[in-house]
Amino acid sequence: MSEAQVEESMIAVVLESLKGFSKKHLTDQVCLELDQGHDFPEEIVRKMLGPDLGLHLAFIPEEYGGFGAGVHDIFRLSEEMARIDLAVATAFLAISLGTDPILVGGTDAQKEKWLTRIADEGLIVAYGVTEPGAGSDLTRLKTKAERLPDGGYRLEGVKQFITNGGIASLFTILAMAPDGPTFFVVEGDREGLTRGKPEDKHGIRASNTSQVILEGVEVPAEHVIGGAEGLGLEQATEVFGYTRLMVAAFGLGGGEEALARGIDYARERTQFGSPLIDKPGLMHRLVVPAYVGLEAARAYIGDVATQLDAGGKDLAVEGAVAKLFATEAGNYAADVAIQVHGGYGYTREYVVEKIRRDVRITTIYEGTSEILRQVIARDRWRLNLQQRGAYYDGIADAAAQLSANGSDVVGGQRLARAARILSKVMETARIHRLTRNQSVLFRLADAMTYIEVGLAFSKAGLNGSQRQQNMARIHAREALRITVETAVAVVCGAGNLPKVEGLEGWEADCAGLEEDLAFVTAWLKDH
Repeated sequence: MSEAQVEESMIAVVLESLKGFSKKHLTDQVCLELDQGHDFPEEIVRKMLGPDLGLHLAFIPEEYGGFGAGVHDIFRLSEEMARIDLAVATAFLAISLGTDPILVGGTDAQKEKWLTRIADEGLIVAYGVTEPGAGSDLTRLKTKAERLPDGGYRLEGVKQFITNGGIASLFTILAMAPDGPTFFVVEGDREGLTRGKPEDKHGIRASNTSQVILEGVEVPAEHVIGGAEGLGLEQATEVFGYTRLMVAAFGLGGGEEALARGIDYARERTQFGSPLIDKPGLMHRLVVPAYVGLEAARAYIGDVATQLDAGGKDLAVEGAVAKLFATEAGNYAADVAIQVHGGYGYTREYVVEKIRRDVRITTIYEGTSEILRQVIARDRWRLNLQQRGAYYDGIADAAAQLSANGSDVVGGQRLARAARILSKVMETARIHRLTRNQSVLFRLADAMTYIEVGLAFSKAGLNGSQRQQNMARIHAREALRITVETAVAVVCGAGNLPKVEGLEGWEADCAGLEEDLAFVTAWLKDH
């Protein structure tokens, strides 16, 4: 077997083991009871960290006792965990996130010591960055690290909304040292470290979230991650492309599970003489668009994960695109699932109600959707300027090349048109300095996101099934619609500006939509 086949075999075994474990320990009834009681299932999580399952080993390289799964494998594992229960999945996200500063920034000695301990002992880890009043703004860091005469440090501050904060054995804490933001490894039993009461949350109620209070917590110099001060923001940024991809997988998995339950209900529920799944008003307007959004998210996450596994660097913006699109798609799919269930979906007896509350957090933690729009718009704006408009023109060319003999099988021509319109809108915005308005940036970010996701989706559909090609066309039309609406809103909203070229006749590109929606509906009915 090749190395890739061995890895595929290994992750397949892990996924099957996880599914078997969840059927026994995390049934619907158990998950509903944990949610209603706001109970963190510590015993279950520790079993998942134990020798029989050892899920945390996926995050740890082989040389430190893990099995060093690739990013694509972690994506699949995260997606499956989210389908089982997002609260439990979040506990594992925190373990991975808390481990990452050591993994990306630690010295060889630190990696050997701490990663080996996490692997061998199944330690629950927490990532201590967020603070009261600051949220994701790392520039407003208030936790202080004071140098001590013996070379160690004294930490003072409060960390807010820390997943696993109340039960973690180990923390990676970001604090402001004299030479800048710095990560420290802090054991949970250090004198002066206390934990607040668990937060009473809207969703993921079975995860442990609390304040972590640091009052004169002293750590030795060798606990400075990387061995030098001032590396914290660089280490945090390096983690983002990867962790945001994991949260994207959470949004995808949560949305998939909710929508699957909604589709099952639509097959069974009869109204006015026929099953709900036979109602085009429901399927074409709600269910199929939600399904297409999730499949588009899957294609894009998979594409970015493949790039990371191949050694791709500087993919933090791609991680932001993945998280923004997938988590918004997951929320929409969960919303649709409740709508399909009608009044029953609004009751806590049905799991879709819980999933809808759970998946909401994915648009908030690891960067809110608004922060991600800011990140995407600013980076792509800079890139497009540097290339004198060639960035989105290049995407347009790549999309157009997906069409064979003039046949727009995967929506490439529609995406190409959207990308060229976006390029012109960005030039208009540049000339008239429209991006000083944050709402303009946000609108541009949505168009950028739909186009870039669409390119990955159409590429995946090129050699895919007819269903995948239908869905790629549906998404391409949506990307074009959103881009046209962005063009109209940005230009008209700014006042008396020249008309954006390329909008004329765009409605013709919507042709065939109903047929594509009907095809996907029929496939869902049969599968």
